Amino acid sequence: MKVWIIFLLCLAGKALAAPQEPFEEEFELIEDHEKNSAEGKLAGFNGLIFVHQAIAEEEAVVDEVIEETPVGSNPVQVETGEFDEAIEVAEEVPADNPCLNHHCKKGKVCELDDSNNPICVCQDPSTCPASNGEFEHVCGTDNKTYDSSCHFFATKCTLEGTKKGHKLHLDYIGPCKYIAPCLDNELNEFPLRMRDWLKNVLVTLYERDEDNNLLTEKQKLRVKKIFENEKRLQAGDHTLELLAHDFEKNYNMYIFPVHWQFGQLDQHPIDGYLSHTELAPLRAPLIPMEHCTTRFFTQCDADNDKYIALDEWASCFGIKEQDVDKDLII
Repeated sequence: MKVWIIFLLCLAGKALAAPQEPFEEEFELIEDHEKNSAEGKLAGFNGLIFVHQAIAEEEAVVDEVIEETPVGSNPVQVETGEFDEAIEVAEEVPADNPCLNHHCKKGKVCELDDSNNPICVCQDPSTCPASNGEFEHVCGTDNKTYDSSCHFFATKCTLEGTKKGHKLHLDYIGPCKYIAPCLDNELNEFPLRMRDWLKNVLVTLYERDEDNNLLTEKQKLRVKKIFENEKRLQAGDHTLELLAHDFEKNYNMYIFPVHWQFGQLDQHPIDGYLSHTELAPLRAPLIPMEHCTTRFFTQCDADNDKYIALDEWASCFGIKEQDVDKDLII
Protein backbone atom coordinates (compact mmCIF):
# COMPACT_ATOMS: atom_id res chain seq x y z
CA MET A 1 0.00 0.00 0.00
CA LYS A 2 1.38 3.34 -0.88
CA VAL A 3 1.64 5.92 1.84
CA TRP A 4 0.63 9.26 0.47
CA ILE A 5 -0.16 12.78 0.84
CA ILE A 6 1.18 15.74 -0.93
CA PHE A 7 -0.73 18.46 0.73
CA LEU A 8 -1.82 21.64 -0.89
CA LEU A 9 1.29 22.83 -2.66
CA CYS A 10 2.84 25.22 -0.14
CA LEU A 11 0.65 24.98 2.89
CA ALA A 12 2.85 23.25 5.41
CA GLY A 13 1.03 21.70 8.27
CA LYS A 14 0.80 18.61 10.30
CA ALA A 15 -2.30 16.60 10.78
CA LEU A 16 -3.64 13.18 11.14
CA ALA A 17 -6.97 11.57 11.07
CA ALA A 18 -8.80 9.79 13.82
CA PRO A 19 -9.12 6.01 14.00
CA GLN A 20 -11.39 4.29 11.52
CA GLU A 21 -14.60 6.06 12.42
CA PRO A 22 -17.69 7.26 10.53
CA PHE A 23 -17.87 10.42 8.50
CA GLU A 24 -18.92 13.34 10.71
CA GLU A 25 -21.37 16.20 10.30
CA GLU A 26 -20.20 19.75 9.66
CA PHE A 27 -18.94 21.58 12.73
CA GLU A 28 -19.37 25.27 13.38
CA LEU A 29 -16.06 27.09 13.75
CA ILE A 30 -15.29 30.50 15.18
CA GLU A 31 -12.80 33.36 14.94
CA ASP A 32 -12.04 35.79 12.15
CA HIS A 33 -14.44 35.79 9.22
CA GLU A 34 -12.57 35.00 6.01
CA LYS A 35 -14.57 34.58 2.82
CA ASN A 36 -12.95 32.81 -0.11
CA SER A 37 -13.22 34.67 -3.37
CA ALA A 38 -13.65 32.77 -6.63
CA GLU A 39 -10.12 33.73 -7.60
CA GLY A 40 -8.78 32.49 -4.29
CA LYS A 41 -10.50 29.17 -4.71
CA LEU A 42 -9.15 28.67 -8.20
CA ALA A 43 -5.65 29.49 -7.08
CA GLY A 44 -6.10 27.10 -4.18
CA PHE A 45 -6.91 24.12 -6.35
CA ASN A 46 -4.25 24.89 -8.92
CA GLY A 47 -1.75 25.31 -6.13
CA LEU A 48 -2.34 21.85 -4.68
CA ILE A 49 -0.32 18.81 -5.69
CA PHE A 50 -1.70 16.90 -3.01
CA VAL A 51 -1.33 14.07 -0.91
CA HIS A 52 -0.97 11.70 -3.82
CA GLN A 53 2.59 12.01 -4.95
CA ALA A 54 3.56 11.15 -1.41
CA ILE A 55 1.28 8.17 -1.52
CA ALA A 56 3.11 6.78 -4.42
CA GLU A 57 6.58 7.42 -3.14
CA GLU A 58 6.64 5.58 0.18
CA GLU A 59 5.60 2.01 0.94
CA ALA A 60 5.29 1.77 4.69
CA VAL A 61 7.00 4.89 5.94
CA VAL A 62 4.86 7.15 8.03
CA ASP A 63 6.54 10.50 8.48
CA GLU A 64 8.46 11.39 5.35
CA VAL A 65 8.37 14.75 3.58
CA ILE A 66 7.68 14.65 -0.15
CA GLU A 67 9.80 16.66 -2.50
CA GLU A 68 8.21 19.78 -3.91
CA THR A 69 6.11 19.01 -6.99
CA PRO A 70 4.40 22.14 -8.29
CA VAL A 71 1.16 22.10 -10.23
CA GLY A 72 -0.15 25.50 -11.12
CA SER A 73 1.08 27.95 -8.50
CA ASN A 74 2.17 28.01 -4.86
CA PRO A 75 3.74 24.54 -4.50
CA VAL A 76 3.24 23.00 -1.07
CA GLN A 77 4.32 19.86 0.65
CA VAL A 78 3.09 17.83 3.58
CA GLU A 79 4.51 15.10 5.73
CA THR A 80 3.26 11.65 4.83
CA GLY A 81 1.46 9.52 7.32
CA GLU A 82 0.15 12.42 9.36
CA PHE A 83 -3.41 11.47 8.48
CA ASP A 84 -3.16 7.69 8.73
CA GLU A 85 -3.90 7.15 12.38
CA ALA A 86 -4.64 3.51 11.66
CA ILE A 87 -1.03 3.03 10.61
CA GLU A 88 1.19 2.27 13.54
CA VAL A 89 4.51 4.00 13.97
CA ALA A 90 7.70 2.52 15.42
CA GLU A 91 9.50 4.55 18.07
CA GLU A 92 13.23 5.06 18.14
CA VAL A 93 14.55 3.20 21.17
CA PRO A 94 17.77 1.35 22.07
CA ALA A 95 18.30 -1.96 20.29
CA ASP A 96 18.04 -3.97 23.53
CA ASN A 97 14.67 -2.44 24.36
CA PRO A 98 11.62 -4.66 23.63
CA CYS A 99 9.87 -1.54 22.38
CA LEU A 100 12.20 -1.49 19.39
CA ASN A 101 9.93 -3.66 17.26
CA HIS A 102 6.69 -2.73 18.96
CA HIS A 103 4.48 -0.31 17.05
CA CYS A 104 2.05 2.20 18.50
CA LYS A 105 -0.43 4.36 16.67
CA LYS A 106 -0.46 8.12 16.80
CA GLY A 107 -1.19 9.44 20.27
CA LYS A 108 0.43 6.46 22.02
CA VAL A 109 3.96 5.54 23.05
CA CYS A 110 5.58 2.23 23.92
CA GLU A 111 6.35 1.39 27.54
CA LEU A 112 7.32 -1.80 29.37
CA ASP A 113 4.96 -3.39 31.86
CA ASP A 114 5.95 -5.13 35.08
CA SER A 115 6.89 -8.24 33.09
CA ASN A 116 9.11 -6.23 30.76
CA ASN A 117 6.62 -6.66 27.92
CA PRO A 118 6.06 -3.73 25.56
CA ILE A 119 2.64 -2.08 25.68
CA CYS A 120 1.17 1.05 24.10
CA VAL A 121 -0.04 3.76 26.43
CA CYS A 122 -1.44 7.22 25.79
CA GLN A 123 1.22 9.86 25.37
CA ASP A 124 1.17 12.78 27.76
CA PRO A 125 0.41 15.86 25.60
CA SER A 126 2.96 17.82 27.60
CA THR A 127 5.72 15.56 26.25
CA CYS A 128 4.98 16.55 22.65
CA PRO A 129 7.61 18.79 21.05
CA ALA A 130 6.72 22.46 21.10
CA SER A 131 5.37 23.70 17.79
CA ASN A 132 7.65 25.86 15.67
CA GLY A 133 4.88 28.14 14.54
CA GLU A 134 1.23 28.54 13.67
CA PHE A 135 1.66 26.41 10.56
CA GLU A 136 1.91 23.33 12.81
CA HIS A 137 -1.38 24.03 14.57
CA VAL A 138 -4.44 21.91 13.84
CA CYS A 139 -8.11 22.43 14.56
CA GLY A 140 -10.20 19.67 16.13
CA THR A 141 -13.90 19.10 15.64
CA ASP A 142 -14.29 20.38 19.20
CA ASN A 143 -13.42 23.81 17.76
CA LYS A 144 -10.18 23.85 19.74
CA THR A 145 -6.77 24.72 18.31
CA TYR A 146 -4.01 22.24 19.18
CA ASP A 147 -0.32 23.16 19.01
CA SER A 148 0.41 20.20 16.72
CA SER A 149 -0.97 16.87 15.54
CA CYS A 150 1.02 15.24 18.34
CA HIS A 151 -0.85 17.29 20.95
CA PHE A 152 -4.16 16.54 19.24
CA PHE A 153 -3.78 12.76 19.11
CA ALA A 154 -2.27 12.52 22.56
CA THR A 155 -5.32 14.39 23.86
CA LYS A 156 -7.70 12.22 21.85
CA CYS A 157 -6.06 9.09 23.23
CA THR A 158 -6.72 10.19 26.81
CA LEU A 159 -10.41 10.47 25.89
CA GLU A 160 -10.71 6.95 24.45
CA GLY A 161 -13.85 5.20 25.59
CA THR A 162 -15.73 8.44 26.22
CA LYS A 163 -18.45 10.08 24.15
CA LYS A 164 -16.28 13.15 23.72
CA GLY A 165 -13.37 11.08 22.48
CA HIS A 166 -15.56 9.19 20.01
CA LYS A 167 -16.72 12.42 18.43
CA LEU A 168 -13.35 14.14 18.41
CA HIS A 169 -11.57 14.19 15.05
CA LEU A 170 -9.03 16.40 13.38
CA ASP A 171 -11.06 18.86 11.34
CA TYR A 172 -8.46 20.80 9.38
CA ILE A 173 -4.91 22.07 9.26
CA GLY A 174 -4.23 25.41 10.91
CA PRO A 175 -5.71 27.28 13.87
CA CYS A 176 -9.48 27.17 14.30
CA LYS A 177 -11.22 30.04 12.58
CA TYR A 178 -14.61 31.09 11.30
CA ILE A 179 -15.62 29.08 8.25
CA ALA A 180 -18.20 30.91 6.17
CA PRO A 181 -21.41 29.00 5.36
CA CYS A 182 -21.39 27.28 1.98
CA LEU A 183 -24.16 28.59 -0.25
CA ASP A 184 -25.94 26.36 -2.75
CA ASN A 185 -24.41 28.03 -5.80
CA GLU A 186 -20.93 27.75 -4.26
CA LEU A 187 -21.49 24.06 -3.56
CA ASN A 188 -22.26 23.51 -7.25
CA GLU A 189 -18.96 25.17 -8.19
CA PHE A 190 -16.82 22.98 -5.95
CA PRO A 191 -16.67 19.80 -8.12
CA LEU A 192 -15.84 21.87 -11.22
CA ARG A 193 -12.51 22.94 -9.77
CA MET A 194 -11.92 19.64 -8.01
CA ARG A 195 -12.30 17.53 -11.15
CA ASP A 196 -9.94 19.74 -13.13
CA TRP A 197 -7.41 19.70 -10.32
CA LEU A 198 -7.46 15.89 -10.05
CA LYS A 199 -6.87 15.60 -13.79
CA ASN A 200 -3.89 17.96 -13.58
CA VAL A 201 -2.44 16.12 -10.56
CA LEU A 202 -2.45 12.88 -12.53
CA VAL A 203 -0.91 14.52 -15.58
CA THR A 204 1.87 15.98 -13.42
CA LEU A 205 2.57 12.62 -11.81
CA TYR A 206 2.71 11.05 -15.26
CA GLU A 207 5.21 13.66 -16.47
CA ARG A 208 7.45 13.06 -13.46
CA ASP A 209 7.10 9.29 -13.22
CA GLU A 210 10.26 7.81 -14.71
CA ASP A 211 10.60 4.72 -12.52
CA ASN A 212 6.95 3.74 -11.96
CA ASN A 213 7.13 4.90 -8.36
CA LEU A 214 4.24 7.30 -8.71
CA LEU A 215 1.87 5.44 -11.00
CA THR A 216 1.50 1.80 -12.00
CA GLU A 217 1.87 0.77 -15.62
CA LYS A 218 -1.90 0.43 -16.02
CA GLN A 219 -2.43 3.87 -14.51
CA LYS A 220 0.22 5.38 -16.77
CA LEU A 221 -1.51 3.97 -19.84
CA ARG A 222 -4.78 5.62 -18.85
CA VAL A 223 -3.16 8.94 -17.98
CA LYS A 224 -1.13 8.85 -21.17
CA LYS A 225 -4.35 9.02 -23.19
CA ILE A 226 -5.34 12.14 -21.26
CA PHE A 227 -1.87 13.67 -21.50
CA GLU A 228 -1.64 13.21 -25.27
CA ASN A 229 -5.18 14.36 -26.01
CA GLU A 230 -4.95 17.65 -27.92
CA LYS A 231 -8.30 18.72 -26.51
CA ARG A 232 -7.06 18.58 -22.92
CA LEU A 233 -7.59 21.79 -20.99
CA GLN A 234 -4.19 22.87 -19.70
CA ALA A 235 -3.69 23.72 -16.02
CA GLY A 236 -4.52 27.31 -15.13
CA ASP A 237 -6.92 29.64 -13.36
CA HIS A 238 -9.91 28.97 -15.58
CA THR A 239 -13.37 30.45 -15.24
CA LEU A 240 -16.14 28.25 -13.92
CA GLU A 241 -17.88 28.56 -17.27
CA LEU A 242 -14.84 27.16 -19.08
CA LEU A 243 -14.48 24.31 -16.59
CA ALA A 244 -18.13 23.39 -17.00
CA HIS A 245 -17.86 23.54 -20.79
CA ASP A 246 -14.74 21.37 -20.81
CA PHE A 247 -16.37 18.75 -18.59
CA GLU A 248 -19.30 18.56 -20.96
CA LYS A 249 -17.18 18.37 -24.13
CA ASN A 250 -14.34 16.21 -22.77
CA TYR A 251 -16.22 14.18 -20.18
CA ASN A 252 -14.21 10.98 -20.72
CA MET A 253 -11.00 12.66 -19.53
CA TYR A 254 -12.46 13.05 -16.05
CA ILE A 255 -13.72 9.51 -15.43
CA PHE A 256 -10.40 7.95 -14.46
CA PRO A 257 -9.12 10.84 -12.26
CA VAL A 258 -12.29 10.66 -10.13
CA HIS A 259 -11.93 6.88 -9.73
CA TRP A 260 -8.20 7.19 -9.05
CA GLN A 261 -8.79 9.65 -6.24
CA PHE A 262 -11.25 7.29 -4.59
CA GLY A 263 -8.70 4.48 -4.75
CA GLN A 264 -6.00 6.63 -3.16
CA LEU A 265 -8.27 7.46 -0.24
CA ASP A 266 -9.74 3.98 0.27
CA GLN A 267 -6.80 2.47 2.14
CA HIS A 268 -7.61 1.62 5.76
CA PRO A 269 -9.13 -0.81 5.01
CA ILE A 270 -9.63 -1.19 1.27
CA ASP A 271 -13.33 -1.97 1.37
CA GLY A 272 -14.99 0.24 -1.25
CA TYR A 273 -16.10 2.84 1.28
CA LEU A 274 -14.55 6.07 2.52
CA SER A 275 -14.68 6.77 6.24
CA HIS A 276 -13.93 9.98 8.11
CA THR A 277 -10.37 8.75 8.63
CA GLU A 278 -9.80 7.99 4.97
CA LEU A 279 -11.21 11.35 3.85
CA ALA A 280 -9.02 13.30 6.25
CA PRO A 281 -5.96 13.59 3.95
CA LEU A 282 -8.15 15.37 1.43
CA ARG A 283 -10.46 17.31 3.73
CA ALA A 284 -7.99 18.64 6.29
CA PRO A 285 -5.80 20.64 3.88
CA LEU A 286 -8.76 21.87 1.81
CA ILE A 287 -11.15 23.20 4.45
CA PRO A 288 -9.21 26.41 5.26
CA MET A 289 -9.13 27.25 1.53
CA GLU A 290 -12.46 25.84 0.36
CA HIS A 291 -15.27 26.55 2.78
CA CYS A 292 -17.64 24.19 0.94
CA THR A 293 -15.43 21.15 1.57
CA THR A 294 -17.31 19.82 4.61
CA ARG A 295 -20.75 20.35 3.13
CA PHE A 296 -19.68 18.75 -0.15
CA PHE A 297 -18.46 15.52 1.44
CA THR A 298 -21.40 15.41 3.82
CA GLN A 299 -23.77 15.67 0.87
CA CYS A 300 -21.86 12.92 -0.96
CA ASP A 301 -23.09 10.51 1.68
CA ALA A 302 -26.46 10.24 -0.05
CA ASP A 303 -27.84 7.43 2.12
CA ASN A 304 -26.50 9.07 5.30
CA ASP A 305 -24.82 5.88 6.52
CA LYS A 306 -21.65 7.76 7.53
CA TYR A 307 -19.61 6.26 4.68
CA ILE A 308 -19.17 7.28 1.05
CA ALA A 309 -19.42 4.43 -1.45
CA LEU A 310 -17.88 4.56 -4.92
CA ASP A 311 -21.20 5.22 -6.65
CA GLU A 312 -21.92 8.08 -4.24
CA TRP A 313 -18.44 9.51 -4.79
CA ALA A 314 -18.73 9.32 -8.57
CA SER A 315 -22.18 10.92 -8.52
CA CYS A 316 -20.83 13.84 -6.48
CA PHE A 317 -18.35 14.57 -9.27
CA GLY A 318 -20.89 14.23 -12.06
CA ILE A 319 -19.77 10.80 -13.31
CA LYS A 320 -22.65 8.92 -14.91
CA GLU A 321 -23.87 5.72 -13.30
CA GLN A 322 -22.98 3.60 -16.34
CA ASP A 323 -19.38 4.84 -16.18
CA VAL A 324 -18.75 3.83 -12.55
CA ASP A 325 -16.26 0.96 -12.69
CA LYS A 326 -14.59 -0.61 -9.66
CA ASP A 327 -11.79 -1.89 -11.88
CA LEU A 328 -10.65 1.70 -12.43
CA ILE A 329 -9.68 2.11 -8.77
CA ILE A 330 -7.49 -1.00 -8.55
